[in-house]
Amino acid sequence: MSDKPTRARRLLERVRHARHPLRGWRRWAVIAGQGIGGFVALFAAVNLALSLSTFRGDEPLSRTVHELRVLWFSPPDGRPMSPTAFPTVYGRGLGPAPDTAAIHAYLEREAEDGVFLLDHVMVDRILTMNGRIDARSLPSGVYVGAHALGPDRLPLVPVTKYMAHYLLFPRHAYILVVPQTGPAIAFSASQNAKFGVTDHPDRLSAEIAPYTPDAYDFPSSGEALHEMTRITRDPARVAEAVEALKDAQARLEAEGLTYGLLAPNSNTAVGCVLERSGSITQAERSSILLALRAPGFGAACE
Repeated sequence: MSDKPTRARRLLERVRHARHPLRGWRRWAVIAGQGIGGFVALFAAVNLALSLSTFRGDEPLSRTVHELRVLWFSPPDGRPMSPTAFPTVYGRGLGPAPDTAAIHAYLEREAEDGVFLLDHVMVDRILTMNGRIDARSLPSGVYVGAHALGPDRLPLVPVTKYMAHYLLFPRHAYILVVPQTGPAIAFSASQNAKFGVTDHPDRLSAEIAPYTPDAYDFPSSGEALHEMTRITRDPARVAEAVEALKDAQARLEAEGLTYGLLAPNSNTAVGCVLERSGSITQAERSSILLALRAPGFGAACE
């Protein structure tokens, strides 16, 4: 058997014995920087692979094209949506200027197929027509939304909105209730500080508010793509949902939990609400894919 070193072994020996132009701490600082850079690149590559291979539906290429168009047209905070945005993104399926009934039918079909996108371009169109998000356009039901987190303001958002969506696989979850009448209501969980509460800024809390551009979880430039899953459209459960969310909000306040990066966090709060309502089991909450997609979602409820 040949004792000739393999190509990988020769490369490793070359790296180990290479002459470095720097000496002492400077050399190790460069090596440490290269190591960190390699780790970041590997982390980004893994996240990109997961982002492009999971939760993509039956037509992943069309989904990616749709996402890129939305991200391109989604304007920074305070700027209007381009008049060509909706025809470009949705013109083929809905026409350049659909009415509320057409949008409702489109979103109903999307909801029946499973996970669907409710994006910045679509909600801007709905607000322009109806002034608010409600059952006229978005079919009545209880939904779980998930989106990337990122800044909405210049100068960072033109770059970070792509990075947040594709190079960071984890998502932030919330609950959206669309009643038969009245505005849609969002249940959002985060730190007190994110809701403008100065007492105990790191405490985990929840906000229940109309689903408007002022809501914590609403499609915006930095968070333009929301992946929505309809949990139920049963009228009785939808009618009871807001009161159930108020109970969950009060329970969270009474527990006084400190927000954690991995758990307990906003995803934990949403997961516990869904488990208590019977919409999901503990085993389903604790799946590996969900743990990667929504860190903290499967953590134990108090």
